[in-house]
Amino acid sequence: MEMLIANKVTKNYKTGKNALKSFTLSVPAKGIFALIGRNGAGKTTLVRILATQLSLTSGSANIFGIDVTKDAARLRDIIASVPQDGNVVRWLTPRQFITSYLMWRGFTRKEANIRTEKSLKELKIEKYADVLSVHLSGGIRRKVLVCMVMATDAKIIFLDEPSTGLDPISREELWKVLIKLKKNHFIFLTTHYLEEAERLADKIGIIEDGKLMALGTMDELVKKIKYPYNIKILSDGIDRKPKLGVFIKGIDGHYQIMTTEKEAKRISKNLIDRGVKFSMNPLTLDDIFYYIVKKPIEVDNYENKEEHY
Repeated sequence: MEMLIANKVTKNYKTGKNALKSFTLSVPAKGIFALIGRNGAGKTTLVRILATQLSLTSGSANIFGIDVTKDAARLRDIIASVPQDGNVVRWLTPRQFITSYLMWRGFTRKEANIRTEKSLKELKIEKYADVLSVHLSGGIRRKVLVCMVMATDAKIIFLDEPSTGLDPISREELWKVLIKLKKNHFIFLTTHYLEEAERLADKIGIIEDGKLMALGTMDELVKKIKYPYNIKILSDGIDRKPKLGVFIKGIDGHYQIMTTEKEAKRISKNLIDRGVKFSMNPLTLDDIFYYIVKKPIEVDNYENKEEHY
């Protein structure tokens, strides 16, 4: 089976920042793998190393058996990447930008034109095809970059937070394209939108402070927590801790109880009898992330920050 393997990958920057700390990962190189983490957790550093854009300090990594350091040129022939800080050439139109990139990668002009038109239609931005990129919104420019890598038909695609800056409708459109794309490609996706990872990923990794904290399918991650239900209650609704489960104090004035189905029914009945407002749902990736990392991702403030690591 073709795999992506990172073995004790460490990256120390000259600034003193240790972005990755003996990071080890082994996943099948098929479908979509989503790496989720807070701002500065090390997602971008790992993507840049795997995409042969950044050297590692120690350790090793390979994809499809190709070493990212020793055989970088060979790997570059089968990968395409949208970096987090990537941008289009502002004085080119999307059509010119994508076509030029494809010709630079070795496609003929005719083939580049065909691929460009197809990718623009896939992401529904053909109406912007001849508008100078300097006049496009940040969200549209982001979609142009995704169109660019889609058009290459590369076996391995790295997308570092591709939906940042997109409105909800555009994000949904992108998700549909990625679901289609993953049938014949391996997509390595980083994101801080936990719903995105939950909806798209075949496997999910959680990174914090340069270390892999958890890895698995959504079902496997739920099993690691052991408690499949989450009850959210205002602090004044708590009369005593649950008999069975995990009790977490949230940052928003709520308490969360992760517990079994049987215990969830008992607690909810007690809350209803006392007239306490609460919500009860199956465990989400947001719950799992908070349980493992002990900190929220804070999506609302995320898009105003730059993640250099």
